[in-house]
Amino acid sequence: MVDVIGAAELLGHETDAEMLAVRLAHAQRLGNMGWAEWHLHTGETIWSDQVYVIFGRDPGEGPIALPDLAEHVVPADVATLDRLLWSAVQGVEPVRAEFRIRRGSGSGSGSGDLRDVRVVLEPLAGPGGTIGMHGVIQDITGRRRAERMVSESRRQLLEAREQAAEDRHVMLALREAILPEPAGCLDLPHTRIAVRYVPAEKTANLGGDWFEAAPASDGRLLLAIGDVSGHGLPAISRMAQLRHALVGLAMTGQAANRLLDWLNELVLHQLKDTTATAIVGHLDPETRVLAWAQAGNLAPILVRDGVASQLPQPRGVLLGAAAGRPYELATTRLLPGDLLLMFTDGLVERRTRDIDVGLDLALAAARRIGAAGLDASTNGSANGSTNGSTNGSTNGSTDGSMDAGLDRLLADIGGPNPEDDACLLAVGIPGP
Repeated sequence: MVDVIGAAELLGHETDAEMLAVRLAHAQRLGNMGWAEWHLHTGETIWSDQVYVIFGRDPGEGPIALPDLAEHVVPADVATLDRLLWSAVQGVEPVRAEFRIRRGSGSGSGSGDLRDVRVVLEPLAGPGGTIGMHGVIQDITGRRRAERMVSESRRQLLEAREQAAEDRHVMLALREAILPEPAGCLDLPHTRIAVRYVPAEKTANLGGDWFEAAPASDGRLLLAIGDVSGHGLPAISRMAQLRHALVGLAMTGQAANRLLDWLNELVLHQLKDTTATAIVGHLDPETRVLAWAQAGNLAPILVRDGVASQLPQPRGVLLGAAAGRPYELATTRLLPGDLLLMFTDGLVERRTRDIDVGLDLALAAARRIGAAGLDASTNGSANGSTNGSTNGSTNGSTDGSMDAGLDRLLADIGGPNPEDDACLLAVGIPGP
């Protein structure tokens, strides 16, 4: 009976040992690590199964002896291996290092698969001192490769950001050269003009929004805004052609709808695969009548007696959309205390909200500007002045309350549009 019990206990111990060995092998495989021993006096080398996998070596060839280990290390990392082995032999504490090996290669200069390994060694103590060393070898190639990919991605992202900042600076400088601020004071009685150009937050979305506010040869004031399709330098280039064409055509003294007819022909025949929106108008400072036409643009907002509403929109299709479609001329008489806002769709349109929501916000903000009044005693002049900004700042001698009101309006509707630039042109008629 005693023999039977002893045999059962022995079998149980063997079963436990086998299970432990299986679990240890499983842990080594999951961690891609193994253990090794090198005995200095006898030359004996012992590897666990996973070390053979790490080195890509057939177990039938046996482990790599310590003097031959350097042949499997990348030449540039052999000095790291030498320092590791020297420290392990001389010290009493575990030492560690990382180096690269050629997996499955008999020489560091071979063409085997390059692997990153981390090695932790500690001395084997014996009579008279260190008799060898043992430690753990782990393949960390995947981890280091991921770190290098992250580092490279971070470097590329930084370069892309720097390039985007440079591109933005160049494009804004180009826009400002093509579309400078209105300068000085417009000698037009009882009219004040303020302009904002609001660039898109994303560099790639800087586009073809433009404005014009200048006296015509007959004493009227030419007012215009527009938006050329597309983004980047091509859109800015087409914007310049369209705006310069309008300035030249306006010298004819023709009505706003006729100017749009000609601009439409220009886009159709000279700016292929392009469309554009625009509002063009002439304001008579004596009668305060605005004669205007539009091409696919949102109608202006008129603020009068604390009420803000969009003007009835005359007929007019996008520039470049179709030939032979006449543009209708509309007239609006402005009264003392009125505020007129002309704007491109980038002001109110957002990818994250319906355009009607943006329009409602703009109408509410416009009412607040109107409520602030256009008192001639503020920073402006009763003779009127003009202001434009490519960065939202307050410059020039425009009426202070209207200038500040435009800044508040931009803030109230959500600030700069991430996806599109915008133009906002405000015309104020001071009260009596």
